[in-house]
Amino acid sequence: MTSPTPTSPHTLAAASITRVMLRVIIALIPGLAAYIWFFGWGITINIAFAVLVALGAEAIMLQLRKRPLLPFLTDGSAIVTAVLLAFAIPPLAPWWITFIGIIFAIVVAKQLYGGLGYNPFNPAMVGYVVLLISFPREMTSWVPTLSFSPYELSFVENAIFIFTGHLPAGLAIDALTEATPLDTLKTNLGLGNTVSEIKSQLGLDEATSRLLSVIPIFGAIGGKGWEWINGGFLLGGLWLIYKKVIGWQIPAALLGSLVSISVLFYIIDPDLYASPVFHLFSGATMLAAFFIATDPVTAATSNRGRLIYGVGIGILMYIIRTWGGYPDSVAFAVLLMNMTVPIIDHYFKSRVFGRHGD
Repeated sequence: MTSPTPTSPHTLAAASITRVMLRVIIALIPGLAAYIWFFGWGITINIAFAVLVALGAEAIMLQLRKRPLLPFLTDGSAIVTAVLLAFAIPPLAPWWITFIGIIFAIVVAKQLYGGLGYNPFNPAMVGYVVLLISFPREMTSWVPTLSFSPYELSFVENAIFIFTGHLPAGLAIDALTEATPLDTLKTNLGLGNTVSEIKSQLGLDEATSRLLSVIPIFGAIGGKGWEWINGGFLLGGLWLIYKKVIGWQIPAALLGSLVSISVLFYIIDPDLYASPVFHLFSGATMLAAFFIATDPVTAATSNRGRLIYGVGIGILMYIIRTWGGYPDSVAFAVLLMNMTVPIIDHYFKSRVFGRHGD
């Protein structure tokens, strides 16, 4: 006996928002593990605090808007926003940096536009840009990899410094922080050094770097430590594509355009422009390609539109990294392309089945 045919529609229902957000969080775990290994426990404290502030801000705004709390607080969107922003904040940044960034992300960039599904700009990137422009010193003070750091802070010492500003006796914050590889490269290029000279000075092996008391900035293919973090995000992003949580178009277009333009300038002058591999495995490249640019609310909707959207982000990332004032260019590139989404969607609509000629 055959089972009765269910009523229409016969297509499978889309995955719930909560399930999608949970898979995004799971996909971030390899990158998080690498981050902790190379830069310590500060990221976990930032994430935990960011999530608490995000849920609190979301709850207050939902109350003010007379919206039900439970459905929106449990959909996971605020948590994902908090985690993504925490990844962009230096692990030793004071607590108020995280607080301000989350408030702008949740309250201004999300809830004031009507909540999830109505915000035209990526909330996490709005929060990051506000912080980077307003507090450049705090947002550009990153820690070196732990294997070369003069002092490794414990989890408790990280928490004490983040929330009180106090370090262990005899230890200064300047001894624990440095610029990012992208910042360092741009600064030294501006001083007239070549890429090969910079890497020879700041890409030393462990024995040589300890002998010369120099902290290496560059690894084998990217920023020291960042190459592994980007590798973790790449692994998680490919899993999201496999699970059909995100499409392949935006990551492929973003990475493809970034590689293409970096190859072009690297061929022109390899002493002035970094290699394509360095651009792929430094900064937040893989985080942007698989977790930030693919935000379904603020990205283009059609497949062709997503390709154009991803290409635009990749090109803008390279332009801002190379000639702009902010080498960590992901947020600016994403927000600029967010502005173009309405026009992209206007000219590149998704195919509607059932019309004449389909």
